[in-house]
Amino acid sequence: MEAIKGLIEWGVATQILPGQAESGDRSVVKPFSKGVLVAVVDGLGHGAEAAAAAKIAVDQLESYAHEAIISLVNRCHIELKRTRGVVMTLASFNGQDNTMTWLSVGDVEGMLLRADTQTNPQREVVMQRAGVVGYQLPSLGAMVIPVKPGDTLIFATDGIHNGFAEGLTVTASPQQIAEHILAKFNKGTDDALVLVARYVGDMHGR
Repeated sequence: MEAIKGLIEWGVATQILPGQAESGDRSVVKPFSKGVLVAVVDGLGHGAEAAAAAKIAVDQLESYAHEAIISLVNRCHIELKRTRGVVMTLASFNGQDNTMTWLSVGDVEGMLLRADTQTNPQREVVMQRAGVVGYQLPSLGAMVIPVKPGDTLIFATDGIHNGFAEGLTVTASPQQIAEHILAKFNKGTDDALVLVARYVGDMHGR
């Protein structure tokens, strides 16, 4: 498990499709002045071409992590037009106002589990918009939601079976949760990646 600026703790678990040399599933955890960008990118298909597309997207996200996430998706779309494209889900945590802005294009699942059991809803799911970054973008709309310490974000690529959050406890560390989901819900027919990020609190410790 790693921590960034006291803002989030995170872990990632990934598995390459057997027979392939590299994965088309990539993750980004990149701090910037006001917060941290968390993203998962899945290059279409698998193998070297999927990995190449995912790397281009990751480079863009890491280089411009401070920008609004709609701007980030548009940057990736331009750079990926000569590739097979990617799907992605992004979340930008703002440590100054305790919010998270997220957006999804394609089928990378995104879910936020609330630490406070009295919160309703207990679980929030990102709206997945059909499309491919680099090929055909849907109308983009980001959602801003408040976050509190202990709230846990989970991103999973389509190499993970649906229902991975059923019965899940967020008392374990982000790395333990990521490894558990990968071990139990990995389809084994595609690259697979799970990223878990837990919001710890204000980056200035207020």
